[in-house]
Amino acid sequence: MKLDTLQTLNAERAARRAVAVVTDTENGTQRLVKAADAASDPLAEIIEKRLRMGKSGMEETAQDRVFITVHVPSPKLVIIGAVHISQALAPMAQMLGYDVTIVDPRTAFASPERFPDVKVLAEWPDVALPPLGVDRYTAFVACTHDPKIDDPALLHALARDCFYVGALGSRKTHGRRNERLKAAGVSDVDFARIHAPIGLDIGAISPAEIAVSIMGEIVQSLRQKPARDAKAAA
Repeated sequence: MKLDTLQTLNAERAARRAVAVVTDTENGTQRLVKAADAASDPLAEIIEKRLRMGKSGMEETAQDRVFITVHVPSPKLVIIGAVHISQALAPMAQMLGYDVTIVDPRTAFASPERFPDVKVLAEWPDVALPPLGVDRYTAFVACTHDPKIDDPALLHALARDCFYVGALGSRKTHGRRNERLKAAGVSDVDFARIHAPIGLDIGAISPAEIAVSIMGEIVQSLRQKPARDAKAAA
């Protein structure tokens, strides 16, 4: 690999931005494709699929055979609220390779005893979230039902283009949330990004079942082509 390509690759990885290296298997030439530029690349569909799946592999193209090496940041999950659902959701996410952090200023809930082996921050979102580096590869779940805690956290997540933002609550609760967040400057487009009611519709009842539905929706959001892109490609 050429030095300038390696330097760019390292810079993108350090900034937690996905990148692909396309190697021509016939002549060994390589080129680097940043995630931000993938849509305009001649191999856009192939590269974007590889980046979504986080898997490197061989591909046959109309011109030649290439090996695509993908470098994708490890996903994070930030959970707002040290509640019963969080107790089931956190270990599920860790099992799937997510770096999990739970934020809840209520010290009676946010304790190591209730969440062994999970990073728990007993602080308000405006203090806890900025150092976490919430980004495009972060899933964000708000589940305290307390607007004083959930709303500032959701504003933080929406401003940082998290690939998944979800919030617990009924449709009525979400309607009131809509009013509050719009008053805080959130656009209709951004508000529509919040998954609520949260999770896949599997008829979940218990905290563990709800956690399964949430984790399923998070994985779906990470791995599948966004609906608007799928419609455009049809």
